[in-house]
Amino acid sequence: MIENSQSLAHLRHTLLQNQKLPKFSTRLLSTPTPLRLGREDVFLRVLGRGGPQRRSFSSSDVAAGTTNLVTRLRFFFYGTSLVLFTYLGYIYITDTRAAIHTYLIIPALRFLYPDPEDAHEVGNAALKALYTWGLHPRERGQPDVTGDLQTEVFGYTLANPIGTSAGIDKNAEIPSPLLALGPAIVEVGGVTPHPQEGNARPRVFRLPSQNALINRYGLNSEGAEFVAMRLRQRLREFAYNEGFGLDEDAEKIVLDGGANVPPGSLTPGKLLAVQVAKNKFTPDADIRAVTQDYVTCVDIVGKYADILVVNVSSPNTPGLRSLQRVEPLTAILTGVVQAAKQVDRKSKPAVMVKVSPDEDTDEQVSGICEAVWEAGVDGVIVGNTTKRRPEPVPRGHTLPAKELNMLSEVGGYSGPQLFDRTVALVKRYRRLLDERPQRFPPELENTKAAATSTPSTDDGMEQATAQKIEASQGPNPVRPSPNNHLGNNDRPKTIFATGGITNGKQALEVLNSGADIAQVYTAMVYSGASTISRIKAEMRDEIKKQSTKGKP
Repeated sequence: MIENSQSLAHLRHTLLQNQKLPKFSTRLLSTPTPLRLGREDVFLRVLGRGGPQRRSFSSSDVAAGTTNLVTRLRFFFYGTSLVLFTYLGYIYITDTRAAIHTYLIIPALRFLYPDPEDAHEVGNAALKALYTWGLHPRERGQPDVTGDLQTEVFGYTLANPIGTSAGIDKNAEIPSPLLALGPAIVEVGGVTPHPQEGNARPRVFRLPSQNALINRYGLNSEGAEFVAMRLRQRLREFAYNEGFGLDEDAEKIVLDGGANVPPGSLTPGKLLAVQVAKNKFTPDADIRAVTQDYVTCVDIVGKYADILVVNVSSPNTPGLRSLQRVEPLTAILTGVVQAAKQVDRKSKPAVMVKVSPDEDTDEQVSGICEAVWEAGVDGVIVGNTTKRRPEPVPRGHTLPAKELNMLSEVGGYSGPQLFDRTVALVKRYRRLLDERPQRFPPELENTKAAATSTPSTDDGMEQATAQKIEASQGPNPVRPSPNNHLGNNDRPKTIFATGGITNGKQALEVLNSGADIAQVYTAMVYSGASTISRIKAEMRDEIKKQSTKGKP
């Protein structure tokens, strides 16, 4: 009994001890104690390969890892797609062939800016800003590299025969962005010696049903000094980027051909023309003062131009077109040619004169051609805006009442309706310029005039008259055929055609009529940055079509 009771007491004591153990163990485990690691454990932890405590991965951990991987792949896909979409969008929007330039940007500008002049200024400012950031539209794919549209003008081999007319960039703010659109020639201006505001606004009017414009800007200009400043800055930036430096010596290197690019355009296969004009307040009757206006412009901006264009044909400057008569025109052009020869660079700028389509009588056209040869001018730009108006309802168009009223606005008309007149004028100028003028001694002018003005059907009488003229000239008569009186000036004259050219077929037609370059202006107002690329593509298509016509 005693033994049994002792055994029971021992058992009870043991049970009591076991009941306290969990409580004691929990308290013990909750007390933080430093973990002692062996050398192997420390090494494994440093390598990231485990330690004394190893974690076992459950199915939930695997699922979470899979979800994280899918999320990362999704973000990678979205990010890559966004970058690719942005890049392709950039390539598309900055390509002149993109339809967005014609069918979105131009309508948006018209909607936001009812005044065409405001829309024009905003468009130019946007083009300038985009060019600064490299986001400007440009001709991609180098379509001119094949040389199928190459032409030669003033000794330069040009990439194509398309140019832009003056008026798009009056103050030489965006010549480089315009060159990037694909033309071989960009004409800026007109530039006057002193700043002038032009006529009062509104001074530009749209005729959308005709894709035409009426403007009476009046040669608004910031002046020759401001234009020269911009062109000089452009030149110096080019010289710096080419590694020549920023000083005047670097400028001189580029101007003298050290960069192997034309000194005006600064682009291989392309030229920059600067149009010059007289100030509105200079008296038209004072030919010496008028000539000095043009010469002043040449002295200031001449060295930054590949071509100088003398504007005597603006319909919006009173009295300007009267300068197209033979005597004043010869005096003005002679002064400009002499000034161009004094430009401080090795290659001198070519000189052209821009004539009005309204000066179209035989006497006026022949007089202008005579002045061109007499002064030694290099070529003629045939066409400008016209004071005349097309038919009230042009072929294929129905004019809204608002546009019908706009036709009565004072100013120069431009648009597709001028094309037929442009082609006809180009043919006449080409024929007369190619004939070259024939000179006679002054004392024979009356005899010559009498002989040519008296109609005769008798061959014997005509022969007798010719013999009298030759006899009066002495032993060495000046015959009509030789051109020795022209000296070094006996070179074919270049013709630029502008007026109504809107597509490639028309460009080819005007070129085949005798023009060397086809210029566009109003077409760009209505079609935007894609105009030049479209016209050149249409020219290539038309050439292919014509070449396959004769094939069996």
